[in-house]
Amino acid sequence: MPKMTKYQLEHFESKVKRTLNPLIEDQELLVKQYTTEATNKASKKLAVKIGAQKIIDALKFAEEDLKRVQNLAQSFFEKKATTKDMKENLSSTFDKSSYRHNDDKITLEDCNDQIRTWAKSLAEREIEKRPEGKQLAKLKGIKRVALDTIMESEAPATLIESLNKVMTKFIGVSWHEEPKVIENK
Repeated sequence: MPKMTKYQLEHFESKVKRTLNPLIEDQELLVKQYTTEATNKASKKLAVKIGAQKIIDALKFAEEDLKRVQNLAQSFFEKKATTKDMKENLSSTFDKSSYRHNDDKITLEDCNDQIRTWAKSLAEREIEKRPEGKQLAKLKGIKRVALDTIMESEAPATLIESLNKVMTKFIGVSWHEEPKVIENK
């Protein structure tokens, strides 16, 4: 029985990916939609459940107040720089065009990002239990089985038969693609 060449193996792998990747990508998009919705809901619940909401609300108030006072200070010093010398020596902190917020502080955004990260992880685990998540896992499993079959096969004829069984049984597609008929006008 002749062994398969590297090019034959690559062809089989490519065809499996060409057939299954679009199905997997569609299912991943559907799962992402549910994950986003679940993450949004879980973020709010998780923040309250672990007691972070009080801290987040306090940070939000403090940041808004800090920003308001920083803007007051910026406007004040910018307006008070009335002479040329004062304007030239105005710190960049008070120059609207170059002002930057201090990035080494914990911000409301940092807290919300952390809660969202944790909530997304919880949501992803929940999505795996939904039909869409189960379908995605099945498609990835079919792809893994098909690729394993390719690598473990010794002859093209038996491989084609095995792949046809996998594709037909699990996704209802024959390994042997039929081209579409072109209509002559």
